[in-house]
Amino acid sequence: MLTKYGIPLFALLALAFAAVSVARLQPNNPPVEPYATPPSAPFAGKVGAVGLVEASSENIAISLPVPGLVTKVAVKAGDRVQKGQVLFSLDDRNVRAELASREADLKFAQSQLARLEASPRPEEIPPAEARVHEAEAQLSDAKVQLDLIESISDPRAIRREDLERRRRAVQIATAKVDEERTSLKLLKAGAWTRDLEVARAQVVQAEAQVSRVKADLERLTVTSPIAGEILQCKVRAGEYAAAGPLAQPLILLGAVEQLNVRADVDERDAQRVKAEARVMASMRGDASRRYPLRFVRFEPFVVPKKNLSNDATERVDTRVLQVIYALDKDVPVRPGQQMDVMIEAR
Repeated sequence: MLTKYGIPLFALLALAFAAVSVARLQPNNPPVEPYATPPSAPFAGKVGAVGLVEASSENIAISLPVPGLVTKVAVKAGDRVQKGQVLFSLDDRNVRAELASREADLKFAQSQLARLEASPRPEEIPPAEARVHEAEAQLSDAKVQLDLIESISDPRAIRREDLERRRRAVQIATAKVDEERTSLKLLKAGAWTRDLEVARAQVVQAEAQVSRVKADLERLTVTSPIAGEILQCKVRAGEYAAAGPLAQPLILLGAVEQLNVRADVDERDAQRVKAEARVMASMRGDASRRYPLRFVRFEPFVVPKKNLSNDATERVDTRVLQVIYALDKDVPVRPGQQMDVMIEAR
């Protein structure tokens, strides 16, 4: 009897004890409230997107056309700047020295041109005329000497050599008169047109060189391309600034009077997003406040996703359609802040 009924009874008791033990060992997980309220929107159908707040001008990364040593930084983060206002300057000593040399060359070329244009000097005319009179007097004297020797009737009284010498003297004096008269005429005519053209060309060339150096000098002073606010300033006096696109921009600038939200819509939902759709956005971590957005434009090109929200379920191996929306001016957000965007969709 003990064997027949005792062993099954013992097994039933062991089974009951095991069931009670397992039930007691099960963890009791009470419902946990989420750390932050998930974003929502009062739309029956919607498309979710991650939005990044940016300036209406987009964030402008200030760079340099040429590298150099920074000597002065005139702004700091948070400053309001006007278009053309100086942001920072590079070392310009070499360029200023070259500019002084080019300006000296220009001054020399201008002086050469002015000298040619002012010629002849009034003081140069009387000496030239006096040389003409002198040559004419010498010619007259040579003719008198020739006439005297030719007036002798007896050819035996003079040597043929003296006669030829007197004739050659008259020819030389005649050529001298022609030379002095031509020189006087040339002097009164002033500078040759070709010489003036060459001098003017040299002046133009020197002016172009000065303009080029001035342009190089202006490139060493970086100014603001727009009126806006300095969002970041990562350059300091004494640092060496590299040219071209940088991973960390020297200065980040934007027009923040109007802020926009750049929403990344997954390419699978891109066809569901329309320009006339209603849009609501909430700040990350505060879904209780929702702000309406106004459509601005679609970015035509679909790009790989870069704006990450660090959500565990977020897909990063996708492409997104970027849609630009405008925020109201009283929304308390800052450039660079992320927002959860809900777009009405069918």
